Amino acid sequence: MAAEGVDLAGEARLIDAMVAPGSRILDAGCGPGRVGAALAERGHRVVGVDSDPELIDAAKHDHPGPVWLVADLAELDLTALGEPEPFDAALMAGNVLTFVAPGTEHAVLARVAQHVRADGLVVVGFGTDRGYALADFDAGVTPACLRLEHRFATWDLRPWTEDADFAVTVLRRT
Repeated sequence: MAAEGVDLAGEARLIDAMVAPGSRILDAGCGPGRVGAALAERGHRVVGVDSDPELIDAAKHDHPGPVWLVADLAELDLTALGEPEPFDAALMAGNVLTFVAPGTEHAVLARVAQHVRADGLVVVGFGTDRGYALADFDAGVTPACLRLEHRFATWDLRPWTEDADFAVTVLRRT
């Protein structure tokens, strides 16, 4: 995809523009580490978490530097995994919330938010046509101690419209 000119670092560029240099960033649902690695290359301190040990092994192999951990996002306790310091920002890119066990989406959002410092960011992107309704997502924002700040239709900040097939939501920890 990179050889074809596909933008593989758009999520990282957006997060990088939203946080201070050298920020501590949680890549929740990191998969093989593509976004977290791009953030680390930009000088951020990244911890990536995914429930799939094979994807974490791939991240460790392909992207040494960030911390890569295996954990279930619905039960996330990074202190128990040796990462007690709060994060300046967290992101869930790559449709993470559409891949978690159905019914755990609000728990995942809340557990991720609990690892972000007060006034920190949680940025979530997912396809609106993937079986998880945006209204259901929005219902979990306030209980997770978050408030909606912005919503876009893409990672490159195209305006949100009701017929958009993707949503990038910027939340602030209260």
